[in-house]
Amino acid sequence: MTLNEIGWLSLAVIGLAYAVASTWGTALVVRAVPVLLGDRSPPPERWPRVSLIVPARNEVDTLGPAMRSRLADGYPALEVVLIDDRSTDGTSALVDSIAAEDPRVQPLHLTSLPPGWLGKLHAMSEGLRLAAGVWLLFSDADVHLAPGALARAVSHADARGLDHLSILPQLWPATWLVDVALAAFGRTGLVLARVWLVSDPRSKVGGSVGAFGLVRRSALERSPGIEHLRLEVADDLALGQMLKASGARSAVANGRGLVFIHWYRTLTELARGTEKAAALFDHRILPAVLWTGSLAALELGPFVVALLAPFPVARSLGLVAAALLFGSTLWMCRFAGQRILPAILSPLGVVINAVLLLRAAVLGKIRGGLQWRSTLYRPEELRPGRRVKAPWS
Repeated sequence: MTLNEIGWLSLAVIGLAYAVASTWGTALVVRAVPVLLGDRSPPPERWPRVSLIVPARNEVDTLGPAMRSRLADGYPALEVVLIDDRSTDGTSALVDSIAAEDPRVQPLHLTSLPPGWLGKLHAMSEGLRLAAGVWLLFSDADVHLAPGALARAVSHADARGLDHLSILPQLWPATWLVDVALAAFGRTGLVLARVWLVSDPRSKVGGSVGAFGLVRRSALERSPGIEHLRLEVADDLALGQMLKASGARSAVANGRGLVFIHWYRTLTELARGTEKAAALFDHRILPAVLWTGSLAALELGPFVVALLAPFPVARSLGLVAAALLFGSTLWMCRFAGQRILPAILSPLGVVINAVLLLRAAVLGKIRGGLQWRSTLYRPEELRPGRRVKAPWS
């Protein structure tokens, strides 16, 4: 066997090992994360009060329909703290209009951002001061709920003695390129985050999602609190990790058919949202290149080997690995309620995501920090407040 053949065979074996591990991780996610729509947990004897805390900044185009879907959920003991966070586009008036329509809604208008805070976290902290619920539901401004979603979540958490329940939303279709990118990201993101371990009390793995994070107030009070996260860009992940580290019983559920969101509607929105990765890479180019390049190579390597390897054994191994990656992506899309067809182009999605991550790192370097919601956060400001334990940390 020549050195060239040994090299191709090595690439094929590495790719196959990665594909098997990724497929196994997908199976663990599907097995460990229950579909809330099929849950049959009995309701509690008395519905506890839930405080829905919704920060909104310049969300005039999305806030109205999303809030009205949540107010129509039907949960019998709901209060809402709706926070206008320094909006300039008409969101402030919309917040007041929604509050005037429904007495359960308490409007809160913030006009300034104190030093040492990210805007969303400051809004969450201020909203928490007005919340009186036994349960706190932190949720982004553009999230939609199907009727009965909150009751199912509370019943599920109560029946299992949970302190924290995160619900993965179903992503509504966007453009083809966005859906292709999200199909690739969905599998790799959930597997690398090891979400099947969130519900394991023996594991330190924690996490949450911005769309739907239901937290028992007493559990949050046992933790360092929102102020501890005030400069954490990945606030949802950090919240889940902080709660788990403080002894909270946590779990993740699949919200397909119940919780919906347009995560990104266009490639431009996806690119802008990815810019936060500059902070996760500590605004350094080299970690971004190494991490992104390594993951892209593992994801795309089997396809390259299957097409270009000069001898049958390596091509066959590459073909098996590529089929496993295709299959696991399709499986995850079906599990999450996403469109299946974009998963066929998931290798293109890997390329799109890699380019956007590298773009985020370069922009962060050029700008001298993270430009987010009209505010520039410099690395020396963000580093002391970093809380997320990520693979590249």
